[in-house]
Amino acid sequence: MARTAAPDHIDAYVGTRIGLRRSALGLSQAALAQRIGVSFQQVQKYETGLNRISASRLHRVAVVLGTSVEVFFPPLDGPAAGEADALRALGSTSDGRAVALAFPRIADRGLRQALASIVTALAPGP
Repeated sequence: MARTAAPDHIDAYVGTRIGLRRSALGLSQAALAQRIGVSFQQVQKYETGLNRISASRLHRVAVVLGTSVEVFFPPLDGPAAGEADALRALGSTSDGRAVALAFPRIADRGLRQALASIVTALAPGP
């Protein structure tokens, strides 16, 4: 039976976080797939949220990517449904990935807040 519904926003969020971490480490989808024992097409489906990832496979992904499983999940207060889409859009371009990867390395909290304010001011409204 074909799946016609949009991916669950949590599945999409987890997949997006996997993709961002994989990209940050310079791994291709094929390299990650080989290390966790699936096809690169399956990794694509995980990263888009089209297919759900099992707990055991998510654990393997975390080990391969050198992180903990919980970093792939949203905070317990939960993301807005559009947050996963925004993360996916950010990770879909080289400019977006560069910003996403560099932002947490800005040590000065005030500078991070200023940068976030600038980006918010420059972006068109919803």
